[in-house]
Amino acid sequence: MVSTFRKAILSVLLFLACLLSANFLTHNHLFVRYLLAAAPIITVLILMTVFQINGHIAGPIGLLSGIFVAWVAFGLTLDVFWVSQLKGVLLSVFVLAVLWPALLLYNVINEANGIQAISQTLKSLITDQSTLLIVVSWCFSGMMEGLAGFGLPIAIIAPMLVGLGLSPIIAVASVAIGHAWSVTFGDMGVVFQTLTALVQVDPNALAIDASLMLGFACLACGLAVAHLLKKLKRWPIVVVLALLMSLTQYIFATNGLSTLAAFSAGLTGVIGAIILNRLFLHPKHEAYPKPKMSPELFSALLSYGTLTLLMAFIALIPSLNTLLSQVVWKFSFPEVKTLIGFITTAGNGQVFRPLIHPGSSILLIVFLTYLWNFKTKLYSSNKLRNIGSTTYRSAMPATIGIFAMVGLSTLMDHAGMNILLAEALSKLFYNSFPLISPFIGMLGAFATGSNNNSNVLFASLQENIATLLQLTPGIILAAQTTGGSLGSMVAPAKIFVGCSTVGMQNSDGIILKKTLSYGAVIGAIMGIITFIWSLFY
Repeated sequence: MVSTFRKAILSVLLFLACLLSANFLTHNHLFVRYLLAAAPIITVLILMTVFQINGHIAGPIGLLSGIFVAWVAFGLTLDVFWVSQLKGVLLSVFVLAVLWPALLLYNVINEANGIQAISQTLKSLITDQSTLLIVVSWCFSGMMEGLAGFGLPIAIIAPMLVGLGLSPIIAVASVAIGHAWSVTFGDMGVVFQTLTALVQVDPNALAIDASLMLGFACLACGLAVAHLLKKLKRWPIVVVLALLMSLTQYIFATNGLSTLAAFSAGLTGVIGAIILNRLFLHPKHEAYPKPKMSPELFSALLSYGTLTLLMAFIALIPSLNTLLSQVVWKFSFPEVKTLIGFITTAGNGQVFRPLIHPGSSILLIVFLTYLWNFKTKLYSSNKLRNIGSTTYRSAMPATIGIFAMVGLSTLMDHAGMNILLAEALSKLFYNSFPLISPFIGMLGAFATGSNNNSNVLFASLQENIATLLQLTPGIILAAQTTGGSLGSMVAPAKIFVGCSTVGMQNSDGIILKKTLSYGAVIGAIMGIITFIWSLFY
């Protein structure tokens, strides 16, 4: 391991030295500067996929390489550095405020055997094992994403898949791929609401374009999961469920209910799978099982059901949402400028509304669930120490990786490196830009771990490029957010979360290698769809 680590560090140093030397010798040649802008991301990719170094180590190394490149080649100043990193800390805390409570909730329920009870119940309702694994990885994960994103579906569902017999690596990879279609309309519509606030396109028109494109992504993700699980014989089931989920998401998104679009679509998929299993897959000569409501199952369903209702009430009751939203934590940052003239305007960092943040709801349910389980004797003894230590061991590596990767993203954004990368791609492809548009969204999600942050970085840029190239902005923005959604399957920050919940903290590089191949193929398909679509509109 030490030898591999040394080789990795030497390779990174040699790579950066070659690029910086080329930049000096060619007098800031634009192509070399494009490569320099991409160098920190390439560094992280190489460390995680080639050398299989853990994300909580690769992330800080990538951040250090980003600081060095930004300082030498992009005019990084101390002011730019501290503003970018404080914004990164705020963004990281926003994400981690979901990760830690989600892991706590999982461990509180798991200590009472609730996760195993849910797995067994789904197994009895969907008796065909192949269909069950696909549905949990793809439909159920989409439903969970609809409630709260930030890696929560991977944190909860990957362990369930392990309980259903999958290896931890395949479990994390399958749910990472499976939930990606639902991210844009996930988290109670936060991502889509942010997107519409950033651009000039009519929200209703954008909802149509985005939901249509995400329908294709839904089918692609389902087939990818089936392929990964070696269950492609169930492709007809995947196609039927994809049509049901895509139609549901379209109806909700285009009728002013974007907050419930992903959740409703995923729920439709689960219900559809249960019906299809009963009608066509369950052996006719066998009686259909009737699941028993054990105390463990009741506690788990009560926890997740109450969490669902609580989040739905907060999101859908305007007066309640307005009241809770009045508690706001925000920090203002000054305008900063690099030595080469790139300006980041003054503004707020991540705005934090603690009473409507998903983490607050989850923490409340954690407290109530623990009291319920203790009172109903589901715990043989006080489990606080076990729950706390298990959560700490799982969450700490992911915490380090998230701080580093988000810090790298905000650094690259404030140094002008992200903008330079997007411009390079647009110039390289020009009239065929729609082919690459989804990959820009994926790039943003990879770097930040968030479709939302990817849209913040690149949505306005993609809209401007579409206008310059005389393309329909709505189509390009749909490709941007679809790419950002799909980027969730290759985002190291989310893979960290999945690895931490299945006890495979040292396997994120292996999982990333698997998800990257599927992400590249699906991204290319979305690019082709965007290109063809742009020819007619």
